[in-house]
Amino acid sequence: MKEKLQIAVRALVEQVLREGDLSFSFTGQNRTVEAIRAHQKVQKSRPAGYEPEVRVSHQLETESFLLEISGRIDGVYGSEENAPEDTVVIDEIKTTTSDLQAYADSDHPIHWAQAKIYAYMVANARNLRRIHIQLTYYHLDTGQQLEIRKPFEIETLADFFHGIVSRYLARASILAQWHETRNASLRALSFPFPDFRPGQREMAVQVYKTIQHQRQLIVQAPTGIGKTMTAVFPALKALGLGLVSKIFYLTARTTARAVAEKAAFAMARKGLRVKSLTLTAKDKICFNPESACNAEECSYAKGHFDRVDAAIHDLFTSNQDALTREVVEEAARTHHVCPFEFSLDLTLWADMVICDYNYAFDPRVYLRRFFTEETGDYTFLVDEAHNLVDRSREMFSAELRKQPFLDLRKNLKETLPGLYKTIGRLNAQFVKIRAACEDAGGEMAQPEAPPEMSSLLTAFLSQAEKWLVQNHPAAFREQLLDLYFEVGSFLKILEGYDENYITCAEKSDKDLRLKLFCINPADRMKAALARCRSVVFYSATLTPTDYFKQLFGCSDEAFCLSLPSPFPKENFCLLLANHISTRYRNREGSLNDLVRLLSGLISGSPGNLLIFFPSYQYMTSVHGALVDDSPTTEILIQAPGMSEGERERFLEQFTCEKGQRLVGFAVMGGVFGEGIDLEGERLTGAAIVGVGLPGISVENELIRQYFDRIDGTGFDHAYLYPGINRVLQAGGRVIRSETDRGVVMLIDERYTTARYRNLLPDHWQPVRVRNGKEMEKQLQKFWSSSGSKIGPN
Repeated sequence: MKEKLQIAVRALVEQVLREGDLSFSFTGQNRTVEAIRAHQKVQKSRPAGYEPEVRVSHQLETESFLLEISGRIDGVYGSEENAPEDTVVIDEIKTTTSDLQAYADSDHPIHWAQAKIYAYMVANARNLRRIHIQLTYYHLDTGQQLEIRKPFEIETLADFFHGIVSRYLARASILAQWHETRNASLRALSFPFPDFRPGQREMAVQVYKTIQHQRQLIVQAPTGIGKTMTAVFPALKALGLGLVSKIFYLTARTTARAVAEKAAFAMARKGLRVKSLTLTAKDKICFNPESACNAEECSYAKGHFDRVDAAIHDLFTSNQDALTREVVEEAARTHHVCPFEFSLDLTLWADMVICDYNYAFDPRVYLRRFFTEETGDYTFLVDEAHNLVDRSREMFSAELRKQPFLDLRKNLKETLPGLYKTIGRLNAQFVKIRAACEDAGGEMAQPEAPPEMSSLLTAFLSQAEKWLVQNHPAAFREQLLDLYFEVGSFLKILEGYDENYITCAEKSDKDLRLKLFCINPADRMKAALARCRSVVFYSATLTPTDYFKQLFGCSDEAFCLSLPSPFPKENFCLLLANHISTRYRNREGSLNDLVRLLSGLISGSPGNLLIFFPSYQYMTSVHGALVDDSPTTEILIQAPGMSEGERERFLEQFTCEKGQRLVGFAVMGGVFGEGIDLEGERLTGAAIVGVGLPGISVENELIRQYFDRIDGTGFDHAYLYPGINRVLQAGGRVIRSETDRGVVMLIDERYTTARYRNLLPDHWQPVRVRNGKEMEKQLQKFWSSSGSKIGPN
């Protein structure tokens, strides 16, 4: 069967003929609107017999492909069927802010190429031997026009057309041949492990059916079950059968991306041929972070398009299927191209794209090359989905600060007096809001958006754009550009502002932070999910499921699957010390009892432990007291803002050395509270101090108030559900495989109440210990039981 291909004329030309430097010259949001109006103005000025916006298409059949090329011509003179061929003119309108003489003095191949393709399609359809092409350049600032008209013979246009198509189909052939290789490997691929763990097969079947029937699935499965492989394997099988054209593996953390890469490697060892690409953020992968993104300052940008197609071809036709960050960087250095833009191009060729949530959901940075048109034939695999609620609130919110406007204003009085005055008026509004914050005790919130800000920010955007579009060099240009995009994002959120938002403001010293806070992201997520045909959300902690189903923006028909633990019950000891209260008001009074309990846990446990706390402050106070009580105990403590290297060094100290007893102090919900994998004797126990409730903050209180108004579940949404998921994630660090044995101790009186107990998974059945002696007895019983691989030191 021949493969069907569809492409727009403009995309065809830009893909085949792109060349030169990587350019980030400013165009502006308002200029797009102005360009549309300019097109309409030119079209309306044309004489009778001129038809604007003419849709055309052309079908072409080759040995392997059925190709349809379509587009919309700006205008055609002599559009009547019987018009003399000398009167037929293809009019391609281009808007610009550059000197029109530049277009008269030199050729612009892309502009002419697009018009030539249109001209061939019209001439071929109407059996014309000759046709004229006119490029009309319209200056957006002056309204002046330049018209360049040339005649073309049908033979010349046919040669050009078939040459472009031939180059496009050559690339399509490479891709088609790859798909044959890929699909053959997928047909032969079996599950890469000897057996499915309990629950894995059921999850795999549901993932496949979800993709097959274009549905939504939410899976809660215990840590260590192998969720990544169980999601990716059936998705790839569906890819091989043509049920989906591309898989987006979406994660919240870099460590989770490594797990997806590991799964792809495991299947590659079994014969899988799939191109998986890991997208890395621009600021992390850039080779010249101190340079501006232009050809004058960065040699990787200069001539980028002259070399990037060769880089793509070499990498895609190689046997290197795992396009990790390291592989992309090496190829980018070899061909001297921008690594980030190179990786974005590779997404069009890759079978599976491993990337952050942002690239699918964030309105500022989502991959427009995939998600701007109708629903794509894609599936989203959303790993660590418990993180998505907070992340979606962040993605659909926007904020501005007062100080950057004032810093910029200092440079504008002489250069841009109009913008200088507008910022002055903006600052007056900031001052007014800041005064309201002071009256409210430093922070304020209101359901209405600030009405005065909209018109002033729109004026700022318009005035800034008029200067930026001219691409003048200036010391303050980057400052202005950063603020321009921040204001643009703020206004975009403001346009969709509704009952799911709250405006909040907070003063600090002389500064002010103004935020449009998305309390309920469900509607925005629902719209974002329309970009794919199917989606699978999965995590070890999606409790309660209805809470996540609602905030993910899922349909009522979304299927929810909860899997039991596949690991032997006798390998897991769950203790509950409910005689200690860790409530904020009781922490000082219970500190000594807590320290004695932790000391007993440490001395009665073999190997290494992690002790989790709800906050840095509480962790620090307990750490100091424990050091005094047990000075010989080796304790590592998590520091705020640890770098990636510092995190790795922290975890590397958890070894399997016999006789090692290391204790790590960490914060629930932090970098060590989830996403780390310390198998076997590297971690044999964890203590969870408290119930993980997030700290009281303006935003958490706004969430509480919002859901209290809706259905009285404010505390649950703002504190209880996020807290219990932090607890479950922290406890899930201990048992990672069938052979792991370990202890988790819950420390708080609230775990005995129905409100908290009902949220614990079925395999979490704690044994209560009322004092240190009872705990010591339970620890000794567990570690001395048959089958234990390690015993007390």
